[in-house]
Amino acid sequence: MRDVLYLEQIEQAEALLKPQRVEVLRQLAEPRTCGEVAERLGQSPQRVYYHVKRLVEAGLVEQVSERKVRGIHEGIYQAGARSYWLSPRLVGRIGLHRAQDELSLGYLVDLMEEVQRDIAGLDRSAPELPSFGLSGEIRVQPELRKQFLEEVQSLMQDLFARYGGAEGDPFKLAIACYPKGEDHE
Repeated sequence: MRDVLYLEQIEQAEALLKPQRVEVLRQLAEPRTCGEVAERLGQSPQRVYYHVKRLVEAGLVEQVSERKVRGIHEGIYQAGARSYWLSPRLVGRIGLHRAQDELSLGYLVDLMEEVQRDIAGLDRSAPELPSFGLSGEIRVQPELRKQFLEEVQSLMQDLFARYGGAEGDPFKLAIACYPKGEDHE
């Protein structure tokens, strides 16, 4: 099972539009039969099988084995990933893919999409995956915003100049800065 599956096909997104399928998908974090999932969700095995079949067709679930019970072959299914990321392109964004203004929210959405796609493509089984994430909240007075952005830009340009050569392993470095909204807990 992969850690993350990046969904870029409309059929995959459509398969997740039904809340019942999301619940079935959650149950398939561990290998289970349709009957086992049905029992856990209080639904009929036929109803669960219908949803599992759609999830398999979309590439979100796979049959991992099969067993014979009272002469009937019963499939054992498992979700294809622990997490699913939906490409912003599937949500119907309008306009150019790459915004020209690096200070625009459109550029930030494009950057986050690129980061999602890159992370989803990483080989989690590699013996070494040197990566890290860093997040924090800062407060900048309105009169200091321009200075703050110039400092961040200068620091990034310095890092790119120092480590931007053709030698060594390539790493993606992305910084996102945006107004913090209300906490949704």
